[in-house]
Amino acid sequence: MSIQLAGGILAIYFGLLLLISYFTSKGADTNAFFTANRESPWWLVAFGMIGTSISGLTFISVPGAVGKTYFTYYQVILGHSLGYLTIALVLMPLYYRLNLISIYGYLETRFGFWAYKTGSAFFLLSRTIGSAARLYLAVNVLQIAIFAPIGVPFVCTVFISIALIWLYTHRGGVKTIIWTDTLQTLFLLVALFITIFLVGQKMNMGFGEMVNTIQASPLSHMFEWDWKSPHFFGKDFLAGVFIAIVMTGLDQDLMQKNLTCKSIGEAQKNMFWFYWVLLFINILFLSLGALLYIYAQANQIAIPTKTDELYPLLALGGEFGTLAAVTFLLGIIAASYASSDSALTALTTSFCIDFLRIEKFKEAKREKLKQRVHLGFSALFFVVIGLFHVFNTQELIAAVFNLAGYTYGPLLGLFSFGLFTKYGVKDKLVPFICVASPIITFILEMQVQTLFGGFGFAKLILNGAVCFLMLWVIRKDRAIA
Repeated sequence: MSIQLAGGILAIYFGLLLLISYFTSKGADTNAFFTANRESPWWLVAFGMIGTSISGLTFISVPGAVGKTYFTYYQVILGHSLGYLTIALVLMPLYYRLNLISIYGYLETRFGFWAYKTGSAFFLLSRTIGSAARLYLAVNVLQIAIFAPIGVPFVCTVFISIALIWLYTHRGGVKTIIWTDTLQTLFLLVALFITIFLVGQKMNMGFGEMVNTIQASPLSHMFEWDWKSPHFFGKDFLAGVFIAIVMTGLDQDLMQKNLTCKSIGEAQKNMFWFYWVLLFINILFLSLGALLYIYAQANQIAIPTKTDELYPLLALGGEFGTLAAVTFLLGIIAASYASSDSALTALTTSFCIDFLRIEKFKEAKREKLKQRVHLGFSALFFVVIGLFHVFNTQELIAAVFNLAGYTYGPLLGLFSFGLFTKYGVKDKLVPFICVASPIITFILEMQVQTLFGGFGFAKLILNGAVCFLMLWVIRKDRAIA
């Protein structure tokens, strides 16, 4: 794919996003930025959330990881079913009843000031690092396809990417994101379908032959019953339950979109449909990964040391033609930016509501503060992506989930204690407990690594349990609410 073609695709893509931003941000105030005035159609939210939840990590790392972990990642996706059911039937009614903008307001109502600030701070940490990792993928692809050949350094590519996100999100916020995510999800799915078709065509296979080839391959091994394996079914399934609860239900980014629906019934409908589509999409990504490995082996193509690089290598290297390169570029950009733009809006919302208490100011002051925070998080993304570029040494999907197990665990512990007990806590001790529980989890992980093969994704559950038990120790007889 020529630099001119890649540059043209990028220009058209962001031109469409800016056009959507222009129309959706007309007359938008801070209420529109934070809540979209609670008027979003559920089906639009559900479709757009697919792109946000999949991100560039799924688009690149899930197919790449098939060579090492086979189809076992699907055990986690199956576990999501119970997680999303919990979100729809337990968490969403709670958020709507309290009429929350930031979901961490529940922690103040339930426990107090320090629990509230701690919960929000852990989200800010987790989402900033996780979203920076996701955006890092897209920036790498843009650097390879467009900017490096014309002599633009990586740091400038990062700046351009973040500046473009800021341009189309800084006015309309979540009201704009609902619509831009829908467009980006469409691009992502079209890219996935076309790529699978082109790979099959290159291998002279129809749909049925591709299915049979994947089923016959050892790469399609899905269920792991060895309890010592890091991907033992029980570990992965339970981890999938809690990953869904924490990284969707306790995450301001995805919940902010659900809270823009007109009613709790529509928000629940959105969540159910979203999960069924996610099941289908993830099996397609795993199948694509198997096909890429089978193709590489048949054509004696060396597998990169970093498996994240396999899909870009084959798609951008011309193995499947120009159309595959074009759709890959569109897909990775759409997946990564759909996740990153909504994260930037959610981070701005959380900081403005949870730390600045922006609702107490008049609209002019609120607008000024919101713009400064939005710009500040854009700058923070720039710094974190640079650090990630320097220090990353493992597959990104493993890196982000590994990090999530430590940083989202305290949120799981806090919300679980609030929902399943009637006790209050000694509020001032909550920050210390939430810092201690990831450290204890890390120590336990190191101790059992040899004996049990580690906790894998299930470290999130352990972390939440450790936090829950320590909150039990500092419990009070009466809750705040």
